[in-house]
Amino acid sequence: MTYTPTDYNPYDFANRRHIGPTPEEMAQMLDALGCDSLDQLIDQTIPADLRQPDALTWAPLSEGELLAKLRAVGEKNRVMTSLIGQGYYGTVTPPAILRNIFENPAWYTAYTPYQPEIAQGRLEALLNFQTMVADLTGLPVANASLLDESTACAEAMVMAQRVARSKAAAFFVDENCHPQNIAVMQTRAAPLGIEIIVGAPETLQPDQVFGAIFQYPGTYGDLRDFTPQIAALHDAKALAIMATDLLALTMIREPGHLGADIAVGSAQRFGVPMGYGGPHAAFMSCRDDYKRAMPGRIVGVSIDARGNRAYRLSLQTREQHIRREKATSNVCTAQALLAVMASMYAVFHGPKGLRAIAERVHFRTQRLYHALRAAGARVVVKDFFDTITVDVGVGQAGILAAARQEGLNLRKIGTTHVGISLDETTDERVLISVLRVFGIEGVPPHRAQLGFDDAFLRQSGYLDHPIFHMNRAETEMMRYMRRLSDRDLALDRAMIPLGSCTMKLNAAAEMIPLSWPEFSSLHPFCPPDQAQGYAQAISDLKTKLCEITGYDAMSMQPNSGAQGEYAGLLTIQAYHRARGQGHRDICLIPVSAHGTNPASAQMCGMKVVVVKSSANGDVDLDDFREKAAKAGDRLAACMITYPSTHGVFEQTVREVCQITHDHGGQVYIDGANLNAMVGLVKPGEIGGDVSHLNLHKTFAIPHGGGGPGMGPIGVKAHLAPFLPGHPETGGAEGPVSAAPYGSASILLISWAYCLMMGGAGLTQATRVAILNANYIAARLRGAYDILFMGNKGRVAHECIIDTRPFAKAGITVDDIAKRLIDNGFHAPTMSWPVSGTLMVEPTESETKAEIDRFITALLAIREEIRAVEDGTIDADNNPLKHAPHTVEDLVADWDRPYSRETGCFPPASFRGDKYWPPVGRVDNVFGDRNLVCTCPPVESYLDAAE
Repeated sequence: MTYTPTDYNPYDFANRRHIGPTPEEMAQMLDALGCDSLDQLIDQTIPADLRQPDALTWAPLSEGELLAKLRAVGEKNRVMTSLIGQGYYGTVTPPAILRNIFENPAWYTAYTPYQPEIAQGRLEALLNFQTMVADLTGLPVANASLLDESTACAEAMVMAQRVARSKAAAFFVDENCHPQNIAVMQTRAAPLGIEIIVGAPETLQPDQVFGAIFQYPGTYGDLRDFTPQIAALHDAKALAIMATDLLALTMIREPGHLGADIAVGSAQRFGVPMGYGGPHAAFMSCRDDYKRAMPGRIVGVSIDARGNRAYRLSLQTREQHIRREKATSNVCTAQALLAVMASMYAVFHGPKGLRAIAERVHFRTQRLYHALRAAGARVVVKDFFDTITVDVGVGQAGILAAARQEGLNLRKIGTTHVGISLDETTDERVLISVLRVFGIEGVPPHRAQLGFDDAFLRQSGYLDHPIFHMNRAETEMMRYMRRLSDRDLALDRAMIPLGSCTMKLNAAAEMIPLSWPEFSSLHPFCPPDQAQGYAQAISDLKTKLCEITGYDAMSMQPNSGAQGEYAGLLTIQAYHRARGQGHRDICLIPVSAHGTNPASAQMCGMKVVVVKSSANGDVDLDDFREKAAKAGDRLAACMITYPSTHGVFEQTVREVCQITHDHGGQVYIDGANLNAMVGLVKPGEIGGDVSHLNLHKTFAIPHGGGGPGMGPIGVKAHLAPFLPGHPETGGAEGPVSAAPYGSASILLISWAYCLMMGGAGLTQATRVAILNANYIAARLRGAYDILFMGNKGRVAHECIIDTRPFAKAGITVDDIAKRLIDNGFHAPTMSWPVSGTLMVEPTESETKAEIDRFITALLAIREEIRAVEDGTIDADNNPLKHAPHTVEDLVADWDRPYSRETGCFPPASFRGDKYWPPVGRVDNVFGDRNLVCTCPPVESYLDAAE
């Protein structure tokens, strides 16, 4: 007998691990669609003239091969002891936090907490973060994190302009701010017409500015008393901002005590690895008067339907999705996962532990300071916390080289100085090595003497809330983190079918290398020869992304999708200026565009002109042509999303691009929906000049409960010279992020994803994403209206369900979303891009069984709506209006006209493994009227409930 070996390859990552449906299940789904093959479905979905002619080229790696390759690449990075400072520090991630948060899919696969009932765990952790920041900075209101310290400085500058009573147009920047902070503020200020004045604090002229920012401690280590400058600013009706360091604030006077209006900084050194630049959680806090002008997200406290305490995102009217071109910031995300880590670091150590860490860092710095001075070194700081600067004259190169021989990186400052910043990882051996660099032998004597004047010493308490005083036995910490994660619904429990957000598999093999020291321990400004592994990974990822998109160059700097939009538009503006066409300032944006698009254009100083949509949801070509002609030689760009935000491959995209080009404009194609294009359509070959790529969507970086993200931009060759630069690496244009490669460490995830999938696997993933979405649309058609479809009756990778017809029965899109929670699902994207709709995106990595369970849930909900429509159940007292149902509902007195089983165990829910939301429906109105943004005492909730 001839034996026929199986052709099943268990190491085929794309088809056995990443793509959900099996070939047999795909055949069943195609049968439901009336298609003979997946090729036929794709032909019906994507216009033939848009399809790319060539397949993606590279072969896949197995998981084992990938990890071996990453080990080899990581070995090309040289991990040194970093004493560079400049906003980035060595830190110790407590192993309990590393395993239970950073490496735990219950935390890193969660989505932004827009559905608060199923996000109570991470909302509590983020409230802890806000409380930590507010306490340490001495300002009462903090947000739930921003992208990095430099962009936080820029956000604070624009916020100050918005709320200051001064009418001045200039902004003062302390010359002692970190160079990257200054550079990003200059980038942000230019298109807004803000004049940046960089100088010594003594040169500040308060009546000439609407605000000023001071670095505290300064970039070279100096501690200065800014109270005179702050008082003078207030007299001139201007605002004072302080960029500060949370660890230092456990010992030195807090910004609020000094009179600051806004404080910003990075929480990186609270247990978050440097990672060659990120991701890290920045922070912002402010006086209570300005809380409604604060960018980003604020977690607040409200009550649920039974009066129980419940957390939620507050003040969401500030978000750019609502304000669009009137927005003052395009921030739509945060660094939630990293903010959770930093908050847990504070819970883990408590105020005494943080103070002890700070004291160890400070006293070692003070010992080093005295030892250097005793040996005749010219130390140029007087009052300091953890950083000193030494004037070494012409010996700078020799000192830096000697340091590298000792395994140390010192900071090069100018041509005659070096900086030395210590951190919690600094031990006696490091001190001895530093002294040896300066030709000093021996151990510096132990001291417990302050390295700053007593006037700087903090007098106030901080972290008084009981959560920061819990028993720190690891058993208790482990249980606390587990309790919080159990309150949430993340991708490790169920499908999260969010349109445009692409909540796909984040494979464990892609995540593992982020914890390796070879990648996590590098400072973003270390010498390039020490980061050759990163250089190889980033270069190869750029090459693959260029092949995927049809663009010629990539910038990996933007550390969010919104930052990518902003960077892309700045690149277009720089191109126009270089050609003597700086007057081009009009940006055409369809009404269906992502909310960040008009906000980003406004931030670039562009005038937004909105283009209508036609009845089928496409861009109204006549309106577009008319407005492009009217703009004439002022047309700078158009911003379109492809496939459209309505989930359709529009036939006219090439014509839209051509009209724009005919009028001298550039085409920005938003990459939010690239998950429907990879391997099938290249945006750079259908008319796009620039696109940002949401790596946290299409390329498998997890959303982390609201961040991190990466939004690199691809450009055609003519735009490449105008990509963002950076003070550490050069480039003609200014930076948009703090580090040259943004949140560099998470680029490894997307690189690993591309390597394991291979070109053919990525293409198949796109095809199956389209299959899954069309399968859902077909199964739901008849029960629900599918709002937009292509001319052959197909959707792209997402579909929009119209729930507006149910309004006459009193059922809202909110009711359906909350009822899905009872079924164990996160709701799809609500009311966007059309109010009263649900945008569903299953992605390619969901199995047919999970998709069928979701369909079962929606069909059962439709029958419940029908019962309301028919009058067989009360319009105000039904399972939809009471959703979501909690355990408390299950055990409480029951006076509802439907059974407990109907309410708590709808058809799609799991019986034995049911997800129970910890709170009932959250009262948003109560939360906004009674804004509480830090951890309040437990007693305060009792009054609220009554």
